[in-house]
Amino acid sequence: MTVTSDTAPGASERQFTWGHGALDAGFTTGPDGVLRMVRLARPHPRVSSGAGAFTGAPTTGSKTGSEAGSKATWTTGSGAEAASEAAAESDPAPKALLPLTPAPQAPAPQAPLPLLELTALGHGSGWSGPRFTGTALGARLRYRGHITREHEDWTYLTAELHDPATGLTAFVELSSPTGLPVLRSRVRLRNEGDEPLVVQSVSSLLVGALPSPDALDVHRARNDWLAECRWYAEPLRVTVADIHAAAHQHDSRAAVTLAGHGSWPTDGHLPMGAVTERGGGRAWLWQVESPAGWRWDLGERAGSAYVALNGPTDAEHQWRVRLTPGDEFTTVPGVLALGSGLDDAFAALTSYRRAVRRPHPDHRALPVVFNDYMNTLMGDPTTEKLLPLIDAAAAAGAEYFCIDSGWYDDSTTGWWDSVGEWLPSPRRFPDGGLQAVLDRIRERGMVPGLWLEPEVVGVRSPVADALPPDAFFQRDGLRITEQGRHQLDLRHPAARAHLDKTVDRIVGDWGVGYLKLDYNIVVDPGTCAPGDIAPGAGLLGHTQAYLDWLSEVLDRHPGLLIENCASGGMRMDGATLAVTQLQSTSDQQDPLRFPPIAAAAPTAVPPEQGAVWAYPQPGFDDDLITFTLGGALLGRIHLSGHLSRMTERQLALVRNAVAVYKTLRADLAQAVPFWPLGLPGWTDDWLALGMRVPGDRASYVSIWRRGGDGELRLPVRHLAGREVRTEVLHPSSPLAGSARWDGGGLRVSLPRTPGVLLIRLTSET
Repeated sequence: MTVTSDTAPGASERQFTWGHGALDAGFTTGPDGVLRMVRLARPHPRVSSGAGAFTGAPTTGSKTGSEAGSKATWTTGSGAEAASEAAAESDPAPKALLPLTPAPQAPAPQAPLPLLELTALGHGSGWSGPRFTGTALGARLRYRGHITREHEDWTYLTAELHDPATGLTAFVELSSPTGLPVLRSRVRLRNEGDEPLVVQSVSSLLVGALPSPDALDVHRARNDWLAECRWYAEPLRVTVADIHAAAHQHDSRAAVTLAGHGSWPTDGHLPMGAVTERGGGRAWLWQVESPAGWRWDLGERAGSAYVALNGPTDAEHQWRVRLTPGDEFTTVPGVLALGSGLDDAFAALTSYRRAVRRPHPDHRALPVVFNDYMNTLMGDPTTEKLLPLIDAAAAAGAEYFCIDSGWYDDSTTGWWDSVGEWLPSPRRFPDGGLQAVLDRIRERGMVPGLWLEPEVVGVRSPVADALPPDAFFQRDGLRITEQGRHQLDLRHPAARAHLDKTVDRIVGDWGVGYLKLDYNIVVDPGTCAPGDIAPGAGLLGHTQAYLDWLSEVLDRHPGLLIENCASGGMRMDGATLAVTQLQSTSDQQDPLRFPPIAAAAPTAVPPEQGAVWAYPQPGFDDDLITFTLGGALLGRIHLSGHLSRMTERQLALVRNAVAVYKTLRADLAQAVPFWPLGLPGWTDDWLALGMRVPGDRASYVSIWRRGGDGELRLPVRHLAGREVRTEVLHPSSPLAGSARWDGGGLRVSLPRTPGVLLIRLTSET
């Protein structure tokens, strides 16, 4: 796949390429000295990243960006200072300068977009409009030079740009995992001038020269509470109309824009998007890795589409940062994956997410977790209620048992606005206290877990008065209160010390090995602590400090598992996903409405990290029990339900499903997703999710039927033309349904609704 836009060579033009075997980028400067990306390509587009992602893929947990050092080679523009800086920071592993590209064949009607766009007070847009392109500063940043390097299965390029008028220097830090058609970018700004500069927006990644909007469909994902990961598509021309630009000598001002706000960054939409080429099959898929605000724009320039990825901005999020001389700021990363189709691009992005995250044994082990909350104790745990559940969960095959909310509540008036001390309730746990319950979990061969909402302190909690005022979110000198709670600011040492003491007590003293960290309030636009000039900047600072704190907790307790939750999937962002081991996908309680969430969750999170509820109940018939269990088997199964009240026949259904999961979880840890019926719709009668294992030695397909005809054919294109053996792994009853391979797909029969099948496909050739 290639993305190209050529410019006429000028006297001062410089051209270079950068990349590896799965990604090739071309750059050029024109007479204005502005650096532009004019090509982004997959050198071997016929090789699907669904398979290619398994060969030469980067080591899980490799460092990215400027934190991973290696020997660098400098190509001079006009700046020699950065060359000596790079040499001082390097280590031995030289990389040759990448070759120059041939001269462009034909000029474009307009120059492509610059590599970077940003706005600052006194230096706004170069033209009127709501987009973050065509900025005055972006057009003034001159190319100084670049360095390239390789380290730990990653390839890096850092381009240095400089604005002589303000003294602002920008380092555009591009990186890519070797073997994957994925580009990651972030920008580091440094004020080398004599006066302060207040930055209002800065792009993390800007890619132009995509195909014409005439040929593109844009894909977005609604992400609402209890209705997460709902992808939808429409032609780009629905928003970006063809205005006959030649007649006006100007591009359209229209753009598809999407933004996330406040402390729930994925409330409303996922921080993702994609375009697919109608008829051509190519796909470009992106994500903004921000734990706070974000925005992306998709528009038109010179007859081609472009995408601009941003973190928080002044206009959208009340974000600004003041750079005094010598100060630096680094953006959140933006990521773009290329694919021969949407499934192919998601496969590449899944492999990238594994490469960029913090290493942890859980990513390979995938233990089965039982959580007492969903449709079961619902925040009302006691010793009497828990002990039979613990025994039943162990008998069903659970390996972790998490006590959810309420374990700290010793009042009779509710705990919502009194949390913060995180001490166990004597009333709920008599005769040995909570420790006796944790011991029972261990006696039954499971690891104990607890729910915690670390960032909030209830207004009635003693902690609200014990910590200093600056340890909390504030605006105009007043402490922020949301739903009877205050929000800790993890940049403050007292807030951090309070949580360190809490976690070290729970994990270190009590022996808890699993923390479900929830977050159930929304603060928008953020906080203005001393030193913040805008609340959006305070919010970004806190959320980044929170992720740093999580990393420090895992450094101290390397065996600990952390589940990220915010009323389900309201914090399902790439930055948090790279630190925590599991991600809650939803709080949806209806087993008939969970399948479209479960089927689409791998668009946002690798399958081994996506926690999917399976909450069978004694009042369900066998079909509904197997339905709710089957929906979680290609994710991270999270058991719940009143197992202790079930009949032996019902418990056998649960045990069988858990046993099936344990046979395939090693494959899930390295598989990439595909969707035989396309991405699921919220009301679809039939839904399907597939997983491809490296080398296509095995594939798995989960199929749900909620209505419609009882038979359906599903294409499985990567196995078409092969001899394939099919096995129905779940349910165990032969009367539940059947599947037959017809040479290019599966012919499936599910005679009753609700119905589910999990099928293993093994290629015989």
